[in-house]
Amino acid sequence: MNLITEKTWFSDKVFKMEVEAPRIAKSRKPGHFIILRVDEKGERIPLTITGSDPEKGTITLVVQTMGVSSTKLSQMNPGEYIHDMVGPLGQATHIYNAGTILACGGGVGVAPMLPIVEGFKKAGNRVISILAARNKNLIILEDEIRKWSDEVIIMTDDGSYGKKGLVTAGAEEVILREKVDECVTIGPAVMMKFMSLLTKKYEIPTQASLNAIMVDGTGMCGACRVSVGGQTKFTCVDGPEFDAHQVDFDELILRLNGYRDEEKEATGCMSNTQV
Repeated sequence: MNLITEKTWFSDKVFKMEVEAPRIAKSRKPGHFIILRVDEKGERIPLTITGSDPEKGTITLVVQTMGVSSTKLSQMNPGEYIHDMVGPLGQATHIYNAGTILACGGGVGVAPMLPIVEGFKKAGNRVISILAARNKNLIILEDEIRKWSDEVIIMTDDGSYGKKGLVTAGAEEVILREKVDECVTIGPAVMMKFMSLLTKKYEIPTQASLNAIMVDGTGMCGACRVSVGGQTKFTCVDGPEFDAHQVDFDELILRLNGYRDEEKEATGCMSNTQV
């Protein structure tokens, strides 16, 4: 069992938790994730590791409440225990000195982007980060991203903070003014799709961290399969990061919507139980 040591809310649906996991804290790298169960009968949900403190033996998770399990997790507080957790899982981000890195995060995608930005900056790169959200209240981890970035651009759909517009608008501004050697994009699948189309147009190598549905996290169940370059890959063991220009995003989006009705029904049942 894993003790929750700290909890902070960013907004009414997004929160940060620090959880005891000594072995994971010592071995995790940028790009890694964990899978946890809130309780004995809970489903297994994947969450990217936002940060870790090996000395304290803790890892940091950022969660958006969307379904039953994330809602249950959101109701837990410091001093309580998560039933079980496994990790680090997946392939770590390939961090190297590329030159200028354009890191684009949308919504809670900024959380998994943070350790990647830190890693590329420590490797000697110039890092330009773009944080995008629907409005100012949904921008997260701005101070932490600024610590490891040479420049930070904020984009909001409604113009309530930073510049008004989508992440692609901010990214194209950067691309047109200076040479970008590699792009990293993390966020909603549709955002990553259009970021991929943009960077493909300018022939900029791009890595996308995919948010496919996962079950076992070992590549055996096939739930997280995606098509990359015409081949079937498993997000949990081959990813979560792939060459964005090779990913079939339309297929990914369809698969992400596969259990939407069941999730709504389960969430409704949970709400009725709590009334």
